[in-house]
Amino acid sequence: MSEMSNQNDGSIPHKLKRVRRFVFSRLADYIRERFDLEQDRASQAEVFDNISKGVEFKGANLWVLIFATLTASLGLNTNSTAVIIGAMLISPLMGPIMGIGFSLGINNFELMKRSFRNFGFMVVVGIITSTALFMISPLSEAQSELLARTQPTIYDVLIALFGGLAGMIGQTRKDRTNMVIPGVAIATALMPPLCTAGFGIANGQWVYLGGALYLFFINTVFIAIATYIIVRFMKFDKKEFLDKARERRVKNYMIIIVVLTAVPSVFMAYNIIQRSFFENNVKKFIDSEFSHFEKTQVISSDRQYRKGSEKSHIDLVLIGEPLPGNVIDNIRTRMEIYGLKDTELNIKQSDGSEQINVNTLQISYMQLLDEKNRKINELSAQLSILAVDTLPLSDIAIEAGKLFDNIATISLSRQKEVDISGRQLDKLLLAVVSRKNREEDIDREKIVAWLSVRAKTKNVKLYVE
Repeated sequence: MSEMSNQNDGSIPHKLKRVRRFVFSRLADYIRERFDLEQDRASQAEVFDNISKGVEFKGANLWVLIFATLTASLGLNTNSTAVIIGAMLISPLMGPIMGIGFSLGINNFELMKRSFRNFGFMVVVGIITSTALFMISPLSEAQSELLARTQPTIYDVLIALFGGLAGMIGQTRKDRTNMVIPGVAIATALMPPLCTAGFGIANGQWVYLGGALYLFFINTVFIAIATYIIVRFMKFDKKEFLDKARERRVKNYMIIIVVLTAVPSVFMAYNIIQRSFFENNVKKFIDSEFSHFEKTQVISSDRQYRKGSEKSHIDLVLIGEPLPGNVIDNIRTRMEIYGLKDTELNIKQSDGSEQINVNTLQISYMQLLDEKNRKINELSAQLSILAVDTLPLSDIAIEAGKLFDNIATISLSRQKEVDISGRQLDKLLLAVVSRKNREEDIDREKIVAWLSVRAKTKNVKLYVE
């Protein structure tokens, strides 16, 4: 009995191990099936044909590039995000870049040469087209959409890399009617920096030119690298190098280009993050340290972030009861708590020794008044839309019963009426009347005329039940 018991006891762990192996095996199969890229995969010949067609820039592709460049330039000039997105959707810029990455992945130097040649031609045409438009445009001020393309960071590197990965996966599918390629075109934003470079040339803004070309170069390099990664991950057949030394040189060049492209963007991202931290710390500092003074108020604040040996500084303008010097000194000592240790604090207030700049006060007051007036106008507009005039419905119903014999009930409501162009018309008075005797009609014109006078509106619509 004891031997049988031991055998049964020993078989339980064994069964548990088998169950665990079975569960893990099924889970692994499920995950493998979900992430399998072989499903709906196009053949290498189909992918090659699709990418080769996108590489060429002549005929329709060239005209689409020119018109997309003009559209994107106008969008940047007028600061219209919708127009810029539309230009990115129709832009054919992805073709030669994916051609470079694909040719690297399969060692096809003929395709690589065509891709580089067409890529250079594409860049020249895009810059010339955008420069020509910006030279004749009356709008020469840099808008926010344009400025956003002059300071690339490590985040742009990651966007280009992940977008390129998604784009190449989309290219390797049999069904290419999905939204992957247009989505990648929007995310990686190749067209706007190319047009921003044209703006820099047209207006002599060489900093914009350099920043925009660098962003364009980042997107180009990492879309190509992402394409190369997918090609190798999917194990496409590649031509063998006869010269192994040449193969090593090509790979080394690729690594050098990636490093030289990514490193400057890391430093730029670091500076932007540091500036963002500084801005947030200054806001917390002002809100915490100056909010408890009941008779003193900060009406203007200016902060300048500096890096390196230069000190950042904060300039505040106060009104109301002047703060004593020891209070200000105490506030300065507490700046370290907010991460502002090496930041200078300059305070201007009416204490007799420092004169407040009257222009600064006027500008601050005007800004406050403009903001309040804007909010008042917005609220008034909303009230005008939502407001419903109060009508003495009981009195009107009694009068209707005495004036018109066949009226049983009446309901009234004010409605907003808008034409098909979105223009708001006069408010509409909607009246619904029920009859005592449905076989007898009522004088509709008289009812409408009476309601117009009674409700003081010309826009009356009557429905008779």
